[in-house]
Amino acid sequence: MFRRNLLTSAMAVSLASPALAQGWSPARSVRMIAPYAPGGGVDTAARLLSVPMTATLGQSVVVENRGGAGGSIGAGEVARSAPDGMTVMIDALAHTVNPALMRGLPFDYATAFTPISQVLIWPQILIVNASLPVRNLEEFLAYARARPGEMTYGSSGNATAAHLASALLLNRAGLDMVHVPYRGGSPALQDLVAGNLGFVFGTVASSMQLAQDGRVRALAVSSLTRLPGLPDVGTVAEQGFPGYELNEWNGLYGPAGLPAPVVERWFDAVKHALADTTVRARLDTLGAIAVGSAPGPFAAYVRNQRQAMAQLVRQTGMELG
Repeated sequence: MFRRNLLTSAMAVSLASPALAQGWSPARSVRMIAPYAPGGGVDTAARLLSVPMTATLGQSVVVENRGGAGGSIGAGEVARSAPDGMTVMIDALAHTVNPALMRGLPFDYATAFTPISQVLIWPQILIVNASLPVRNLEEFLAYARARPGEMTYGSSGNATAAHLASALLLNRAGLDMVHVPYRGGSPALQDLVAGNLGFVFGTVASSMQLAQDGRVRALAVSSLTRLPGLPDVGTVAEQGFPGYELNEWNGLYGPAGLPAPVVERWFDAVKHALADTTVRARLDTLGAIAVGSAPGPFAAYVRNQRQAMAQLVRQTGMELG
């Protein structure tokens, strides 16, 4: 009787999750798609996490870059993949922005993916040229209001996290400035240091040292909490804009229809990777915050972010350009 019940239970598990029973073979590697070019934040996160994930899953996690079209090319590949757990994607904030900006995509961001976990948050720092006579966000906004039409701001490109953070702040402050998009964050920072821009939202990794060296001045951070490396720099929220938060962030997704046991297995891999001491030390250096949220809360977060980004795009008239 015991043997028959055991076999019945095993068959039930196999039928309920064929991907778990058939797909997870140590001889096969699993793919983690990074839908952007090598060297960026998503690629960095994917390669950092893939090593401890490999140990947890018991099979090789291979990072594949599928860049282009704001991340939608790689996302489309994952959307077309079989829901067997062998292909996942680590994506950025653009995952919730693209639906409001792109038309005619062959998949629907809202239904084509299974959210697994929010992995990381990358806070941004609002920085200005060190020669500007301002010491905090309030003084900077007053300075800008006194010079209508004169000030510009830079970003790493249209509809990037830096552009969105800037647009949200200016929208709430009732200010209008000219946006200067660059092909990456470094050229924007170079022009800021040279005095050619009013402000830039930069990543911690790219901006912290400039601020500590006195080449730029940090006025605010985009997260809801202050950064350990800049304890005296207030958040945007606490400097007159309650609730303001706009960070870059990364989430892990599978194709739609991913079985619950497979989702849990990948979520477990995320948790173990983020608990790895080598990973945590590297994340601290990069200024990234580990999250590791469960699939349910993450799915709700993605829905809320999609709505918030659609509203921001409408309010600002933002386009990909």
